[in-house]
Amino acid sequence: MQEAPMRARAEALYARLQESICTAAARLDGRAAFGQDAWDRPEGGGGLTRVLQDGAVFEKAAVNVSAVWGPAPPALVEHLRLPDDRRPTTFFATGISMIFHPRSPHAPTFHANLRYFETDTEVSWFGGGCDLTPYALHPDDASHFHEVVRDACARHAVADYRAWKGWCDRYFFLPHRGEARGVGGVFFDHLTGDPDAVLAFQQDLGEALVPAYLPLVERRMGTPVTPDQERWHLQRRGRYVEFNLVHDRGTRFGLQTGGRVESILASLPPRVRFDYDPAPPPEGTPERALLDLVTGPPRDWA
Repeated sequence: MQEAPMRARAEALYARLQESICTAAARLDGRAAFGQDAWDRPEGGGGLTRVLQDGAVFEKAAVNVSAVWGPAPPALVEHLRLPDDRRPTTFFATGISMIFHPRSPHAPTFHANLRYFETDTEVSWFGGGCDLTPYALHPDDASHFHEVVRDACARHAVADYRAWKGWCDRYFFLPHRGEARGVGGVFFDHLTGDPDAVLAFQQDLGEALVPAYLPLVERRMGTPVTPDQERWHLQRRGRYVEFNLVHDRGTRFGLQTGGRVESILASLPPRVRFDYDPAPPPEGTPERALLDLVTGPPRDWA
């Protein structure tokens, strides 16, 4: 039997990951469930957006899958910078993206995505990554997350945790603030080579996301919260909003290719503060330790 095209295999993998990740997160939350919102893209394709809101543990969580195709937008063609004989007229893209915003400021926000892209000129690649955005620095949480991701990368010759961690540190950075978004993770793009080997790595990394992240939420979700900690939590969420709206490539790609705006912006937190010139947290607190970390050089965690 002939094997299915890579685009179909990647799309099926992302759908399976969406189901398993939503099931695990809803089980931890215990109160809210993920809704299902299927949508169509007029130019071709569509997706399934699943969002959990107002949960006991997660204030908002979104896990989206999509498969879209059609004429290649001019902005996309320019971005690819391919020779004239390789410039595409059509494209196909499929992927999974997720964001988790816990209620507790002691539990970190988590983001991940995996994606596959191809054109009618036989140009194709994989991309993706994952990163952790805490609001108070707990070094053991950062180490656990990085170690699980590192181990998933180590099982595959196509992966390079060390290089991709550096790429993540550079990418998830707000230059106008001089701040990292969090404690990083991995980021990779335009990954070619043996597509079967890359897809196997993507599956392994996707299946590692739940054990990398949910234990951290379970560990921190019952910690008491003070009003100052909650105010800081919402202020730091503002940094997340700034990055997603100003710098995030996925947001720009989705908007440039006519993606569904509601799904693209599902990553934004439901509550946030933009206070004018807020005072930094007191010295000696985990919140101040986080601020010192994100304004300093990247740290090795694994």
